[in-house]
Amino acid sequence: MKVLVVGGGGREHALCWKLAQSPKVEKVYCAPGNAGIAREEKCVCLPIDPFDFEALARSAREKEVAFTVVGPEDPLARGLADYFQERGLRVFGPTKAAAEIEASKAFARELLARYGIPVPRFEVFDDPTAAKRYIEKTGAPIVVKADGLAAGKGVIVAETVEEALSAVEKIMEERVFGEAGARVVIEECLVGEEASFMVLTDGEVVLPLPTSQDHKRLLDGDRGPNTGGMGAYSPAPLVTPELQEEILERIMKPTIRALAREGRPYLGVLYGGLMMVKGRPYVLEFNCRFGDPEAQPVLMRLESDLVELIEAAFEGRLAEGEVKVRPEPAVCVVLASEGYPGKYEKGKEIRGIEEAERIPGVKVFMAGVAEAEGRLVTSGGRVLGVTALAEDLPSAIDRAYEAVEKISFEGAHFRRDIGAKALKHLKPPKVGLLVGSPSDLSQVEAAERVFQEFGVPYEVVVASAHRTPEKVRRYAEEAEARGTKVLIAGAGLSAHLPGVVAAHTTLPVIGVPVAAGPLKGVDALLSIVQMPRGVPVATVGIGNFANAALLAVEILALSEERLRRKLQNYRKNLSSG
Repeated sequence: MKVLVVGGGGREHALCWKLAQSPKVEKVYCAPGNAGIAREEKCVCLPIDPFDFEALARSAREKEVAFTVVGPEDPLARGLADYFQERGLRVFGPTKAAAEIEASKAFARELLARYGIPVPRFEVFDDPTAAKRYIEKTGAPIVVKADGLAAGKGVIVAETVEEALSAVEKIMEERVFGEAGARVVIEECLVGEEASFMVLTDGEVVLPLPTSQDHKRLLDGDRGPNTGGMGAYSPAPLVTPELQEEILERIMKPTIRALAREGRPYLGVLYGGLMMVKGRPYVLEFNCRFGDPEAQPVLMRLESDLVELIEAAFEGRLAEGEVKVRPEPAVCVVLASEGYPGKYEKGKEIRGIEEAERIPGVKVFMAGVAEAEGRLVTSGGRVLGVTALAEDLPSAIDRAYEAVEKISFEGAHFRRDIGAKALKHLKPPKVGLLVGSPSDLSQVEAAERVFQEFGVPYEVVVASAHRTPEKVRRYAEEAEARGTKVLIAGAGLSAHLPGVVAAHTTLPVIGVPVAAGPLKGVDALLSIVQMPRGVPVATVGIGNFANAALLAVEILALSEERLRRKLQNYRKNLSSG
């Protein structure tokens, strides 16, 4: 059979690549495609605008395609699926009415609230003056969203009232996002961690795809403006099997039922952008298509034939379908043009893609890429999605960045912390970090940055030797059986925590004196260094959680070649810096 993919970005490259793997597929057409897609086996690019519905439908009929997959949201929001269906052409993607779940944030919020699906508190405004009054009354932090489609950039998380008021002015008065800003949704700022959850659906049956997590902000540490996505990884260990079941039963299935009851039956991929708050999921947004860049690692891991799953959805057999997933995690790092998500230059020559793809498990999906005189050059904001599979998430992160280092173009920008936030959710944690009080957690961040840099799974636990001694004992006694290799214990004043931990385990224990009380940690330091014979505790300087983490990494490196290599590079960088 022949199939057609509409779109020309990294997501569409991943879709074409995956569809072409099906033994059922003879040829994959992509409109308009890009230079990377054109180089794929079985793939042919068609110079057709995704909004030229007539030309797309004519081409689909002339090429005798079995079905069409729509990548981007804009054509769906404008009714491409309706246009194809009216002409007897099969299209995998929702109708205009169903796609409003993404095309209008106000519609989505009101729909979910009406059916009791968990969302943040929100209000919708079409008058900027009223929106500003609401912000001044409510305060900050607060989230301001353009109602319509804004290429993933229409959401502003305002830390102050002034930022929120400015966001309303930009969206509603200056119309930086065009007509998408005719209305705004203003909602409470939830504090938690995000995950992406995509499902295939025929309008009744919901089949979950592998979990993933996107990185929306431009800069490391989730700073800077929102983008279309600077990288993603799959699976998202934050989403446990129990949490996945809750998401399906409380959010995804009820949303599909709600759309059907509203006369908007949904066929295609439904993507939920979710925030986990104290272990419970809330809907931040819905998208009516595969995520980008989440599609890249998710499709790398998908073992099932995507063509068979799509055919099952068309034929009402999705209940018989099975999503088979490779166990290896995948990580995608986006290389963007300098200036993105603002103005950027095009035409920069890209080098090193072939060398990057020689690394086992690496695939470079192309997005803003064109061909000029036989050379690949940049043609968009997000240029490449360097994606890697490996035996575990830390190795996949390392492999993706190893491939990134092979690629170059003038002004290339990328985040260096893609996947790092997953490390504290991986099981088992290689390092357990205990502190005696919640007030010590801010100091622990220095250790977390070290573990993230070296790709070491870890967990942070609050447990006091005096207030919760039984919790400390159980944690220390069970740590080795859970797979933990090193323990770090930080405490102030009398600092009994490191010694108590060491008394209940044979794992190496590193004590960190915390600066507290009138002696500013000196008492804690003296306490930790005076452990009795047979209960050894290593010690670092007062408050030096970073060195404690580095020492833990060195201990782990005794048996892990990957960490040994990273430590050698770390030392070289220290000496050269």
